[in-house]
Parts: sequence; C-alpha cells; structure tokens
Amino acid sequence: MAEKGILTVVSGFSGAGKGTVMKALTERFEGYALSVSATTRAPRPGEQDGREYFFRTKEQFQKMIAEDALIEYACYVSHYYGTPREYVECRLAEGKDVLLEIEIQGALKVKKRYPDALLVFIMPPTAAELRARLIGRGTETEEVVKRRLKRAAEEAEGMEAYDYILVNDTVEACAQRLHRLIQSQHMRASVNKDCIERMKRELEEINAGTLS
Repeated sequence: MAEKGILTVVSGFSGAGKGTVMKALTERFEGYALSVSATTRAPRPGEQDGREYFFRTKEQFQKMIAEDALIEYACYVSHYYGTPREYVECRLAEGKDVLLEIEIQGALKVKKRYPDALLVFIMPPTAAELRARLIGRGTETEEVVKRRLKRAAEEAEGMEAYDYILVNDTVEACAQRLHRLIQSQHMRASVNKDCIERMKRELEEINAGTLS
C-alpha cells in the first residue's frame, strides 16, 4: 500500500505568482498532483476547461455544493471557486502530494476538514511589485486591479493562520523552497502513526521475548 500523500494548500494574493510557482514545482519534481478547481468565472485567454479550472455556471456550481462534491468553496470577487473532493482524495490515497491553489477562506475550511494539511502563503517581495505584476498581466482593467489590491490588503490580515510564508522573489527559488517544505511533512509524527505503532508493538514483543 502506497504511503499517503501530503495535502498542501497554496494561497497568495492575486498576482503573487503562486500558479507559476506551482507549475514550476510539478515540472521539476515528480510525485505531485495539481488539483483543478471549479469556478464560475469566465476563462482568461488561453485557459481551457479541465486544465486551469473546471468552468461552471452558477447553477452547476450550486448543484455541486448541494451534492457535497466539494471539499471547500468560497466566493472571491463575485465568483465562486471550489475544490472537487473525489480527485483530491483519490490522488492522496495513491501517494501523490496534492496541491490546492485556493483563497484564504477555502484554505481555513480545508484545515478544519484535514488537520494534517500544510498551509503555505506565497507573497511578492513588496506591495509595489504586486501592483506591477497585476498591471503587467494586461488582462484586467484598472478598476479590477484596484479591487484586487484592496482584496490583498484584506487577505494580509489572515496570513498568520498559515504554517509557512514564502516570498516569490524568483520562481525557481520559490518552487525549490516549496518542494523542501512539502517533503519535510512526510517525516512529521502525525502522519507516521502506523510506523510509530509498529515500532511500539515490535519493542513490546522483543521485551516479552516473542520477537528475536
């Protein structure tokens, strides 16, 4: 039976580059599965249904909520985002380290449902850099950029709830740090309960003279 994978929630301000970091991580290292979220927002240029997101109508999304088909869901800038349950749990059982890219609201919900989940918040070096990255996308109006920066200020209040904060100065360096964090979680006592119990049992048997 494969060792169960680590569930990692990656959040960050819109424009912080979290998606780019996660893409670099999965391309450079093996053993990762990137969860695809469902959303009611429209696709951006170049995005495909089932690759970046499962693009759904509001009615379809509400049906998923009613059927308990989502691990978590949240509303962000007038659109719903959620994490399909089946994909995540199947990949974890296969031993894959599953990455979830979701907002703070959803991250805290995941932590309640999966206490061993690792929460990582990715941020840019400075607020000025964040603004420059948002403008540099060239896909959003000035009004949307302002809304995202205002939202970032609100999200900053919840950063302390995360296990780790990573600064995305360069994509490669940040991806490397994220990889090391996730791999270190495999050695936590809380995810090695079977190994601990086996050792206790074997020691009891040795001391009882039943195991040589």
